[in-house]
Amino acid sequence: MSEISPQRQQLQDSVAQLPNLPGVYRYFDVNDNVLYVGKARDLKKRVSSYFQKNLASPRIALMVERIVRMETTVTRSEAEALILENNLIKALHPRFNILFRDDKSYPYLKITSQAVPRMMYYRGAIDKKSHYFGPFPSAWAVKESIQILQKVFQLRSCEDSVFANRTRPCLLHQIQRCSAPCVGEISAEDYDQDVHHAAQFLRGRQSEVMQVLEKKMLGFAQQLAFEKAAVVRNQMSALSKVLHQQGMESTNEADLDIIAVHIKGGRACVNLAMVRGGRHLGDRAYFPTHVEEALADNNLEAEVLQAFLAQHYLDQAIPSLLVVSCVLEAPELLLALMEQCGHKIHLITQPQEQRRHWLEMAQKGAELALARLLTEQGSQQLRTRLLAEVLNLEQADLDALRVECFDISHTQGEATQASCVVYQHHAMQHAEYRRFNINDITPGDDYAAMRQVLQRRYEKVASNNGIMPGIVLIDGGKGQVEIARQVFVELGLDISLIVGVSKGEGRKVGLETLVFVDGRVAQELGRDSAALMLIAQIRDEAHRFAITGMRAKRAKARQSSRLEEIEGVGARRRQKLLIRFGGLKGVTDASIEDLISVDGISRQLAEKIFKQLH
Repeated sequence: MSEISPQRQQLQDSVAQLPNLPGVYRYFDVNDNVLYVGKARDLKKRVSSYFQKNLASPRIALMVERIVRMETTVTRSEAEALILENNLIKALHPRFNILFRDDKSYPYLKITSQAVPRMMYYRGAIDKKSHYFGPFPSAWAVKESIQILQKVFQLRSCEDSVFANRTRPCLLHQIQRCSAPCVGEISAEDYDQDVHHAAQFLRGRQSEVMQVLEKKMLGFAQQLAFEKAAVVRNQMSALSKVLHQQGMESTNEADLDIIAVHIKGGRACVNLAMVRGGRHLGDRAYFPTHVEEALADNNLEAEVLQAFLAQHYLDQAIPSLLVVSCVLEAPELLLALMEQCGHKIHLITQPQEQRRHWLEMAQKGAELALARLLTEQGSQQLRTRLLAEVLNLEQADLDALRVECFDISHTQGEATQASCVVYQHHAMQHAEYRRFNINDITPGDDYAAMRQVLQRRYEKVASNNGIMPGIVLIDGGKGQVEIARQVFVELGLDISLIVGVSKGEGRKVGLETLVFVDGRVAQELGRDSAALMLIAQIRDEAHRFAITGMRAKRAKARQSSRLEEIEGVGARRRQKLLIRFGGLKGVTDASIEDLISVDGISRQLAEKIFKQLH
């Protein structure tokens, strides 16, 4: 019988001292990496179960072998433990938990609580001052809803600065997309009614809105107010057309989410479809990581679904009805979600009629999305392997192969920026992209810019304080690559990692040449090379990222300077102009008469400003 190590004995002694209370536990390996985060109704019973001789799950057995220490936190209830568990999962990304990407980017449609409410596209934290509708699965879904409200109820969508300074109706009023409350084309009472009807529409009460509008139209007709009756009639006509076009619309539903899980090829897909106000607004697919660690477990589909519900909804708005693709026995999860949102939540696994149709669609969407992901992953993994072969790299762990690519962008020396994009795990890692402002060089000197960005990026690596990639791609020929070689020699880094991508004619893919600095002969891979396709993908992404940053920097610099260049427009007058017209674009769009209306702007100065900006 093998002896238990002192470290293991200490761990088991710690388990024996745990209280019989709810809480959260965290397991760590020898490198102090978090292996797993879990919750328990009874910490002592739950944690003790991991250290039994016979564990049913190979995944759990593998994890327990690596545990060298643990931490626990006692909570007041199991629901509280669940919330803490998933907050820690999002923060720590444990190896043996199923992880969903933390996505707080869901947009809302916002109707403000001002005297003349405005509807707008909104992302961010919600408050109690305004009315929020959503969340929506995409920006497109919000913008489509805004277009509907413009067509039917003609609510304003303009910025407050524009609204406050209008002297005549804008183009949206002329095309019957806004009732022009800014200039009194509609009474405050009628506009408030339109806002109320729009909110009712978004809440799924379309039939009620239609009845109110019909009653209102008949009332105007009886009063012989035929122009007002015609306006309401047009609203009803627009609303009828919208409802007719909404093939996914159901007047029997308000808000619900449909969630389908599909597992194949060692990966899982959770497809979330959203119904808001009775309208199906589309779906979004999620692909959790670490699912391969849990494949040996029974009922993996339910485990993935539970992980999604916990991680997704604990900091998101949640509807009262969830239609899901598998049975889920998790009363503590529903309790925690209900405590958070303040209303009851019903889970339906065998829906009927329209809900059944929506679930079938979500399941098919999950299957297609996962099939597409597996195909793309297979193709991208092949490209990574072929790239490693072309460059004679070690192929032991291609998933960890990191490629960093640099590009320089400017406009005739103005607003010079460098970009660094990262390719790893067979995909572009957008969160690790970086832009570098290049300063103190001769405008247009790309070599000096490349030297500066490489020094700034890799001097930390040289001092053992950063990640060194397996390939450093330089978007340029021999000159750029020579600069990279000099920097690497100065920093004491391996010059064999440098690969230059010399552009072909017109930057056409297939005409590039790979340039090296360690004695290797330059390579022309040819149009059909999968490795070159990957290099071109990374190179083009670096070029795109650099250009977008440079353009933003250039635009900012130019906008801030155009008013400053006008003689007679000092800081105070500039501030008054920007406040009155809501920014430089508003000042540019203003007429000479509009400019004169600003305190301190004479006709002569207004004419000078107008001429300068046009």
